[in-house]
Amino acid sequence: MKLKKVKGALDPGWYFMQGDEACAEGALAAGCRFYAGYPITPASEIMIRMVQRLPDVGGAFIQMEDEIGSISAVIGAAWAGAKAMTATSGPGLSLMIEAIGYAVITETPCLVVDVQRAGPSTGQATRPGQGDMMMVKWGAHGDNEIVALCPWSVQEMYDLTVKAFNFAERFRVPAFLLADEAVGHLRETLVIQETVEIFDRVKTPGPPPFGTEEINGVPPMPAFGEGANLLVTGSTHDPWGFRKTQDSAVQARLTERLVRKVRDFKSEVLETDSHLLEDAEIGIVAYGFTARAALAAAKTLRAQGIKAGLLRLVSIWPFADEAISELGKRCRKVFVPEMNKGQIAGEMAKYTSTPVIPLPKTNGEVIEPAEIVEGIRRNL
Repeated sequence: MKLKKVKGALDPGWYFMQGDEACAEGALAAGCRFYAGYPITPASEIMIRMVQRLPDVGGAFIQMEDEIGSISAVIGAAWAGAKAMTATSGPGLSLMIEAIGYAVITETPCLVVDVQRAGPSTGQATRPGQGDMMMVKWGAHGDNEIVALCPWSVQEMYDLTVKAFNFAERFRVPAFLLADEAVGHLRETLVIQETVEIFDRVKTPGPPPFGTEEINGVPPMPAFGEGANLLVTGSTHDPWGFRKTQDSAVQARLTERLVRKVRDFKSEVLETDSHLLEDAEIGIVAYGFTARAALAAAKTLRAQGIKAGLLRLVSIWPFADEAISELGKRCRKVFVPEMNKGQIAGEMAKYTSTPVIPLPKTNGEVIEPAEIVEGIRRNL
């Protein structure tokens, strides 16, 4: 992925900032110039920050009537040439799912930030959860690949927002930042560098906008108003956008390319963070805010004579299957604390024969280090 360095939207330096606000600043640094959204706890602070800051960079903000309108406006803005985003939480994401599937098949780059809260349905609006991990991958019907990243700090709310935009533009997919209420409302230090590395979509004129010779290629993306005659449809289509709803060969090739354009290059996306794993016998896999407690738990267990280590998933989708397989070979048991009923633990079990033991918590409270320590000791 060819990145270019640009000056950030904030002066370089140290800031004390909320996670949601850092996400908005990361979006501006990545080149986001359009935001459409609808207020929802605990993501509203992202919208508020974008309202305040987009005029400073020549961008546009629209508050839509609901989340369906928000994601639809984002898709339209992307086809007008803008880097575009929205932010929501679980109930709003549920409303966006059909349009996200449309973004997948039309290969529309955009960013959806999901600041997760306790569900299902309205649930507990001000309480943290991690129950949307599977929904972003499988919520839209049909086979597809998306990109989803998961921050554990205010710094990563900024940094991973930039990366998520880059992946959206690189692969022409909807990308997701899977935060949670705890990290979204967390306040801590944020370091802004002089420059950021960004990726801008390829706009080479001439080639078809929905097909490549390679089965895993990403076609260039023209914009409306730039001279191209564009057909954009949610139906099965050929490389030029013409509907081919009865052509099995076109359907097979299109779906294969939509999957492989990400899957074949997943090494560009995959990111994990290892702590104390060099000699670990007990593995802990965690992500997001929960990983902070997991790291503290691993240190406590070490002090108690149990060789524990943490593998933190920074990227969630595509899934780090090889990293999980390797961890399983090194550890005799792997524990997975998550603020859901074991969504990622279930995914991990596909890639290792080592026992994968979920440590779920779904009462709307963050998982504490002592709870992880107790859960591991109880299942040794």
